[in-house]
Amino acid sequence: MIRILIAEDQALVLGALSALLRLEPDFEVVAGAANGRDALELCARLAPDIVLTDIEMPHMTGLELALQLKERRLGARLIVVTTFGRSGYLRRALEAGVRGYLLKDAPVDALAESIRCVHAGGRAIAPELALESWSGGADPLTERERQVLRLAGEGRSSADIARQVHLSEGTVRNYLSEAISKLGAGNRVEAYRTARDAGWL
Repeated sequence: MIRILIAEDQALVLGALSALLRLEPDFEVVAGAANGRDALELCARLAPDIVLTDIEMPHMTGLELALQLKERRLGARLIVVTTFGRSGYLRRALEAGVRGYLLKDAPVDALAESIRCVHAGGRAIAPELALESWSGGADPLTERERQVLRLAGEGRSSADIARQVHLSEGTVRNYLSEAISKLGAGNRVEAYRTARDAGWL
């Protein structure tokens, strides 16, 4: 049996995926998580073979989850199932150790075959994304610039961001300034939109 954990913050999607995958004779859905942090804890406790995750989730994104699984050597192979078909996301996912990247409008049988392929040691990338992934520009942001820019895009002040990421307010402003400059933006809102649209957040 292939043991699967699903990380998805939309309850209906989580329920539908669980129900569909349980119809496959060689799949066992061992748990579902509504955010990345819970998914990581469940991975450490349940040791699933495969983790299906969205990208945008509360507390920890799917890409951050992938990095944590890689760093902690938990052994689960991760497949992103998302609506985000941007090349920047796919590049970052592959760099984080993601083994599969599928869009949510993929047929169920394609998802099932991708799970089996990844479980066997292969990769499963949506064909329409595979070629496009290397056509976009390279991500210019550092991980810290990405972190503070994402929080700024949520409307947080520099002081709020500083408290959350345990940096001085001046350091946060420097990171934001660097990100704005690299992206050729006029301000933090414009920089956030540019990075988001490119899939770099």
